[in-house]
Amino acid sequence: MARVLVVDDNQDQVATLMALLRLEGHVTEGHSDAEKIVACVREFEPDAVILDLAMPGKSGLDAAREIREAIPGKRPMLIALTAERPAGPARAIAQMNGFDYYLVKPCDPKVLMALIAPIGKSH
Repeated sequence: MARVLVVDDNQDQVATLMALLRLEGHVTEGHSDAEKIVACVREFEPDAVILDLAMPGKSGLDAAREIREAIPGKRPMLIALTAERPAGPARAIAQMNGFDYYLVKPCDPKVLMALIAPIGKSH
């Protein structure tokens, strides 16, 4: 069982991902903005954070960078989940900002679960 934080400005997306993750036995928390992302990560201590890249206010790129800078010893897996297609610089920019994986909406739930499964087994 992994602890997974889901952050997306689309509340339906947050609810759906949280439900899928919980069906797999994971513990989840969800937010519709990334304004207090570092505090959320410190409080919830997730093994993985699923972040939408294009959100109003603080973007997922900014949030990932803040997590990596504020919590250098604790590295939750960061998964970008975005409507932006991987062709072009978006994937490289996500990786430069600390993301481990880049998924395009709508993503195959099996792919997402496969990324999270190994960290869930380590608990």
